[in-house]
Amino acid sequence: MYITCLDLEGVLVPEIWIAFAEETGIPQLRRTTRDEPDYDKLMAGRLSILKEHGLGLKEIQDVIAKIDPIPNAKEFLDELRELTQVIIISDTFEQFAKPLMKKLGWPTIFCNTLEVAPGGEITGYKMRVENSKYATVMALQSIGYETIAAGDSYNDLGMIQAGKAGFLFKSTEQIKADYPALPAYENYDELLEAVKEAIK
Repeated sequence: MYITCLDLEGVLVPEIWIAFAEETGIPQLRRTTRDEPDYDKLMAGRLSILKEHGLGLKEIQDVIAKIDPIPNAKEFLDELRELTQVIIISDTFEQFAKPLMKKLGWPTIFCNTLEVAPGGEITGYKMRVENSKYATVMALQSIGYETIAAGDSYNDLGMIQAGKAGFLFKSTEQIKADYPALPAYENYDELLEAVKEAIK
């Protein structure tokens, strides 16, 4: 039995924080896990910027409501789910993900949760489990699944390298250069063919 594990942002939907940075005109919020391998450092910086500018959950959710999946992402997911089970494993938060899951046809997602004050200020976050992407694929393997994974960022490398097959998808030139052994694809047709090959 195979399960394909996919990252969300940059793979199926645009980067939420980049969209929010463009909406607010705060360029520091453009940093993502493509740029910063240390997730806690990245989030500490984001929360500090939000506090400084008086921005909270509502403002981010208003931007997310306008985000559509990457073109052909839903069709890709539908086809992929005919081949294998699929789980989206993301370091995003359930308060961000729900409207995007609706637009993708309600795939399964494992993600984290934000701690939000009554007034809407984001005060912290709770990770589902440490090193969640790698930990999740190892857990799936421990119950008898073969895993295939695809993602675009530093925090995807653990799950990509741990399974039967793993792929970079729409990644950065730097990550591709740093990990030349990992197959890298730019469109959904290529990724779908790679998964088909892996499960033969």
